[in-house]
Amino acid sequence: MTNALQLIAVSAVPPQAWRNGLGATRELLAWPSTEHWQCRISVADIAEDGPFSAYPGVDRWFAVAQGAGVVLRIGQERHVLDTDSPPLHFDGGQAPGCSLQGGATRDLNLMARRDAGRATLQRVRAIDEWFSTAPLRALFTTEPLTLQIDDADAARVPAWTLAVSTHGGRQRWRAVADSDTPLAWWMDFAPGASA
Repeated sequence: MTNALQLIAVSAVPPQAWRNGLGATRELLAWPSTEHWQCRISVADIAEDGPFSAYPGVDRWFAVAQGAGVVLRIGQERHVLDTDSPPLHFDGGQAPGCSLQGGATRDLNLMARRDAGRATLQRVRAIDEWFSTAPLRALFTTEPLTLQIDDADAARVPAWTLAVSTHGGRQRWRAVADSDTPLAWWMDFAPGASA
């Protein structure tokens, strides 16, 4: 199934400035289209403290991919996040306040429209097998690794690259990296599934 994989390098996607001017986003995937997306994967560079934009009706996941990390304030809750933290899942209708913890950060973002399907984002553990019935599946990595599908090498994925398949349902995926704890994440989206 290697022909079903698409590799998208962060460096190949032009940044788009945020409306508030406090950062920039590189949209790696908007499925099924940019105008009518149900699932969206992006990498953001946060340069200054400030609020996120609100996305009503959207589930969001956020993970720190590079830098000292951030503090997100969502309602009365305070979340301290760095590259060792698990992804944070929250209601996109809320606009978290964001404070940098020692300089600019680069972050991985997954958004899914709640009425369109169900998504997940989780940290990769090297060698562990990842199984999902969702047809849209993706791997994002900050370091080079090999993606195996059903026990066969499917692609060598460079650092700062998204590997995505829209025909990945029921496949067994595994990441083979030099380290036991690669800075990489699994993502999936099942259209029509209840959130």
